[in-house]
Amino acid sequence: MLIETFTGGQFLQNGYLALCEETRESVVIDPGAAAPQIVANLQNTGSSVTAIILTHGHFDHIEGLHQMRECTDAPVYMHSLDTDLFENFPAQAAQFGVQRDALSLPDKELKGGEAVTFGRLSLEVFHTPGHSPGHVIFVNESEEVAFVGDLIFRGSVGRTDLPGGDSKMLFDSIQKHILTMPDHLKLFTGHGPATTVGQERDTNPFLTGNFMDNNL
Repeated sequence: MLIETFTGGQFLQNGYLALCEETRESVVIDPGAAAPQIVANLQNTGSSVTAIILTHGHFDHIEGLHQMRECTDAPVYMHSLDTDLFENFPAQAAQFGVQRDALSLPDKELKGGEAVTFGRLSLEVFHTPGHSPGHVIFVNESEEVAFVGDLIFRGSVGRTDLPGGDSKMLFDSIQKHILTMPDHLKLFTGHGPATTVGQERDTNPFLTGNFMDNNL
């Protein structure tokens, strides 16, 4: 799997392009403000998009969907519990002083437990609420990668003070779906640099000591 990272916008949000090098089929993950860069990459490389998959429905992770839909008719996947966030995209944008038109609803619902396939590769979907009700992550253990959105970051965890956030659920999700994975597995986060399960297990201040115990 070849992974390209594209960062943009006032929140420095990371969007990703994951490519099956054998077939040149790809998936786009969380096309935010850097969506024009993703579109340019697709046009330059000639890879085809099988799906656009969203870890959650917050403004900064979906604001590039207009550009992506102009580039490809690939279906958009998102968990149904974030539909309210998605439908309120213009209101979310207005909170940050930005005017945006409404988005067409996602084409397919994610529930957790299924897999999104592109070429000879696939990403397994896990429902990981806490940052938002319908937050999900995408994992391929054989390729040793996971796209974790805003569930966890290098040295930090996702905020839970936005509508639908829940601190206990966030730490439950981290315990169940991050800390059970191999230490060497690489985590591609929604903001900031990539990290590994082992690095966060050992050094993340939110996961060491008794902080996590007090929030579970």
